[in-house]
Order: sequence, then structure tokens, then C-alpha cells
Amino acid sequence: MTRGGRNKDQDEPERKCIVTGESQPKGGLIRFVVGPEEQVVPDLLGRLPGRGFYVTARRSALEKAVKKGLFARAARQAVKLPDGLVNEIEDQLARRVVDLISLARKAGDAVMGFEKVKDWLEKGRAAVLIQASDGSERGKTKLHAPPGETSFIGCLTARELGLSFGREHAIHGALASGGLTPRVVEEAAKLAGLREQIDGMAVTKDTKNA
Repeated sequence: MTRGGRNKDQDEPERKCIVTGESQPKGGLIRFVVGPEEQVVPDLLGRLPGRGFYVTARRSALEKAVKKGLFARAARQAVKLPDGLVNEIEDQLARRVVDLISLARKAGDAVMGFEKVKDWLEKGRAAVLIQASDGSERGKTKLHAPPGETSFIGCLTARELGLSFGREHAIHGALASGGLTPRVVEEAAKLAGLREQIDGMAVTKDTKNA
């Protein structure tokens, strides 16, 4: 994910956001279905049966969908919304990103720690730089993301990034190209959207039991 956001991929299937009315690649949207007992269910993996409807992966869009009753309008029926739906989606996305980075680590495609990350960057092995949102800004400026528009992830807390590597916390991480990296980048872009900025400060929240 770039520091500026996610770019549109013309080859990816598009869906219309029920909040903005704009069509965009599915990778930048969150899918919902109506489950048992008319309850709205987020389908982060896009695999649940039933007619899906989509919301842009941004906290403001999701909160507007909840407040304005747009889920019921899209589903064309009365629906029930679970309490804390937006926060639950954020938690699920954070756990998913943590789990994907962990899998990449086990495959040998991810490292953590300043020196290891620096080495990967210098050798051109790192495709994506990951830095904890609550890490020291002075320390983070010593490393620079590789060229490219999907080469930086900065939406995880130090605790969340640490969980990916079986540690209590981590500030710096890196991903090699290929493997699970595209999936990590896509899911992290959604998580970043759920952690929109207020007064220049990123809204971040540790994942519990990730």
C-alpha cells in the first residue's frame, strides 16, 4: 500500500459502493450479505453465499451506511445490524493482516527488525516496507520504502506487527515480492481505510486475541 492510497486496477472486477455510488475494483471494497435472521454479515473473504452488496473500505463510508440505513436499502429488506459492526470489521481485518504476514514469515518471505529490514532493502529483496504506526518517527525515517505504489504498510501497531513474528512488539518489517505479499498489501489497504486519520493522527487500535 502506498502512503497515498490504493491505486485502481482496471483488470480487477468492479462493484458499486452502496454509499458513494461509485464503481471500483472489488479489492478496495468490503462485501456484505444478509445472513440468518436477517442480520448483516461482513464477508471479508468474499465467499459467503447469497447476493452481496459492497461498501468502500473506509470508516466514514461504513459509518454512513450504518447511520443512514443503506444496508437495508441495498438488501431491499429489513435487516439487523450487529452492535459495533464497524469496529468488528476493523478487528477482523487487523487479525487477517497479522495472520497473512505470519504465514509469509513462515514461508521465508518476511523479516522483522531494523538491521534485517535494512539488509533486505539494500539488497533489493524487500518489495514492501512495514512500519508500526506507533513507532518512533525518528527511527522510521531511517528506512525508506522501495520504489512502487504498493511498497509501504503503516497501519499496524507495534503490538500487531510483533504478533506476526511471535514477538511482543516490532517496529520494522519487510516483505519479499510474490507469495502472499499481494494479499497482505490489499488487506492492509482496507485496514488503513478503517483507520482513517483525525487531526493528522492515525486512529489505531490493538487487535485483541489476534
